[in-house]
Amino acid sequence: MATKLLRSLLFVPGNRANMLDKAMGFAPDAFVPDLEDSVADGDKDSARRLVTSYLPKLDGHGPVVIPRVNALPSGLIEADLAAVIGPHTYAVSVGKIDTPADIDAITTIMSALERLAGVPVGAIHLIPWIETARAIVHCFDICRASKRIIGVAFGAEDFTNDMAIERSDDDADLGYARSAVCIAARAAGVAALDTPYFQFKNEPGLRTNAQAAKRVGFKGKFAIHPAQVEPINQAFSPSADEIAQAQRVVEAFEQAERAGRGSTSLDGKVIDVPVVKRARALLEFAARAGARV
Repeated sequence: MATKLLRSLLFVPGNRANMLDKAMGFAPDAFVPDLEDSVADGDKDSARRLVTSYLPKLDGHGPVVIPRVNALPSGLIEADLAAVIGPHTYAVSVGKIDTPADIDAITTIMSALERLAGVPVGAIHLIPWIETARAIVHCFDICRASKRIIGVAFGAEDFTNDMAIERSDDDADLGYARSAVCIAARAAGVAALDTPYFQFKNEPGLRTNAQAAKRVGFKGKFAIHPAQVEPINQAFSPSADEIAQAQRVVEAFEQAERAGRGSTSLDGKVIDVPVVKRARALLEFAARAGARV
């Protein structure tokens, strides 16, 4: 079964009922009620209770629900997972994964909680966060450490902190790490999901940032504000021009095939099998994303 479309994943603080309510007025591909960074230590218990109560509402709204829980070293992950494992959770997102052994520990907890919740073991997916130098080195093995994994998320803020470097506005310091995540994810057959863009009032900057992420292989991006959802969805969906060009490529190639040729040209460029495969994949994705083909 194909995994869900994950272009935009909207973070919502798990301790803010008003923000959880507001989020349901928007249409990301996934809601990410957050139990980690956006919740102060003293609010963790109340946030768990609130998120648990909101899971059916969020799930019933349309987008899939992917709560983010606290990392293994926090000592909070078992309580977090117990609060969110159930029929309304599509996947869980876990920060600060360093090695495949971390995935083994998390999936063991998830399996036990699925049994308790009456959910088929393995039904709930997993999205690990790649946020350290060690995680970058182990990224491919992390990506393939469990069949639950449908994507990996790159966390730029924690990564630059781990590297003891300043985060630049143009992300020049992230080039290798971002490419490494995308290549490892592609090799493992899972989606690479990009770090949030924190200048939430800068829509042009967000669009530029998202397009740059798409060019290196990311398939979606986390949003920290509802206003970011639409620009992110647009960035990670084929444009009308891209769809029209893909149609032209396919038509030209099919015409060449009917004439007994294995390649042709269009607008001065060679159209052969790899090019037409890419065009057909774009059209299939456009249809899946609800774009007008």
